[in-house]
Parts: sequence; structure tokens; C-alpha cells
Amino acid sequence: MNQAFIDGQNLHLGTTTSRPSWKVDLERFRIYLQEKYSVDKAYYFLGAIDDNHSKMYEHIQEAGFILIFREHNSDMLSVKKGNVDTDIVFTIMRKIADREKLGKAVLVSGDGDYIKVVKYLIEKEKLAKVLAPSQKSFSSLYRSQIDNSFYDFLDKENIKRKIQYKKQKTGSR
Repeated sequence: MNQAFIDGQNLHLGTTTSRPSWKVDLERFRIYLQEKYSVDKAYYFLGAIDDNHSKMYEHIQEAGFILIFREHNSDMLSVKKGNVDTDIVFTIMRKIADREKLGKAVLVSGDGDYIKVVKYLIEKEKLAKVLAPSQKSFSSLYRSQIDNSFYDFLDKENIKRKIQYKKQKTGSR
């Protein structure tokens, strides 16, 4: 049972702030993960819950992702930071420690903060692929420390074509 771990903010920023910017069609992306990497469960990690984004959360879940939010103290007055790196690493390592059926992991992020867990997963033969949203924002740590067979880029034309959001054409009357 292969599983995907998606850094939601990294995925969003890695595609919408790239040049040219583009959007991932989450339904198509979920199908891609299933067909290409046999992903049965796909965890989509986000920062603090914001009631103004309930429609977005619903859309992510309807596309087939399991939403996981960063824990925050509800009494916190300052801006709640959405960094989910430790949550993703902890979730992966907990699955391994608890001997859950992980299969192989697909990590969706280009953030170099994951290098230690990626190297560990490679060592244990538990990494299917690191999928970076953008070639330009991909951490040099991966390029210098792991074999390029362990990573790919969502903005490569052959992948992007499969998962990119395409505007619906409106019918003319």
C-alpha cells in the first residue's frame, strides 16, 4: 500500500509562483498518483485551519486526499504559521515505527528540509519518489545527495500535461 505525503503549501507555491505559473488539478493529480505510483492513501498537509477556506478543504477531500492540519493552540493571538515539515516527517516515521503497511512513500515537495527522511526511506527501500512542484525551486540538497532516479518534477511537460488544471470551455448559444 503506497502512500503519498503532500506539503500543500509547497505544492501550491511551487506551481503558482513559477514562471509561467500554473495550477494543479487535484482530481487529475490524485489519479496520476494512483496510476503512476499505486498510491492508495494520499495525505495532504496544510497549515492552520481557516474557516474562510472551508470550500477549498472540501475540494481537496473530494479529490481523494486525506487532509491533515498543523496543530495550533486555539488561544494563540499571533499569526499561525503553516510549516508542516515536521508533521510530515513525524507521520512517515510513526508509520514505520508502528510497522504500519506503508509500502513505498511518495513525497510531494521540493523542500530540502526533508533530506534526512528521504535518505532514510531510500536506505530502507521505502521511497518511491520525491515529486518536486518546480525544477527551479527544488533544493540543491537532493541534487547533490541522492540519485536522480529518486526524484522528478511536476512541471516537466509530460507530467504537467497530465495534472494541470484546464479551464472549462463555456458553451456558446
